[in-house]
Amino acid sequence: MTNQFGEPPPRGWAAPAPRRPNGATAIIAGIAALAVGGMLGALPVQRFIVSGVEMAPARLLVVLGLYLGGALLLVWGALMTFFRSVAGAILLLLGALVAIAAVVLEPILLYPGMFAEFFQAVFQLAPELAFARIAGAVGGPLVFLLAVLPSTFRYLRYRPSELSYGVPLGYSRQGW
Repeated sequence: MTNQFGEPPPRGWAAPAPRRPNGATAIIAGIAALAVGGMLGALPVQRFIVSGVEMAPARLLVVLGLYLGGALLLVWGALMTFFRSVAGAILLLLGALVAIAAVVLEPILLYPGMFAEFFQAVFQLAPELAFARIAGAVGGPLVFLLAVLPSTFRYLRYRPSELSYGVPLGYSRQGW
């Protein structure tokens, strides 16, 4: 490394610290995960409040559990990502996969043979809380894509070097 005149730096001077990575993808992934997690969580909560789970079939409970699990993973992962934890990005990845699985498995488990009709109705906003299913179908892959990008992990792994105070190495204290 040389200075602006092409000369090497004085003995004892360290190279400049690496640039801080841009955290845009991690922050956008966290915000999107909070939004998607909130919308996904509305579906099972509304179902539990309206009709309870005592008489619900097992397949419905599996689907509601997937929606609730995806929502919790996304919200928890978003909060951990905001605190710059790599585990937060991993939770975002898992939460996005569970959200996608919930949306794909709902018509398979609850409405066999009506896969296309289910998604046609969802994107026409026909069923109750269709926005939660759209959030899982569109927001899940978006959060997954943002969380898996290398810039997200680079930002979350970055730890600034400790500041060193005092006399630079190789120089003695001079008195006036």
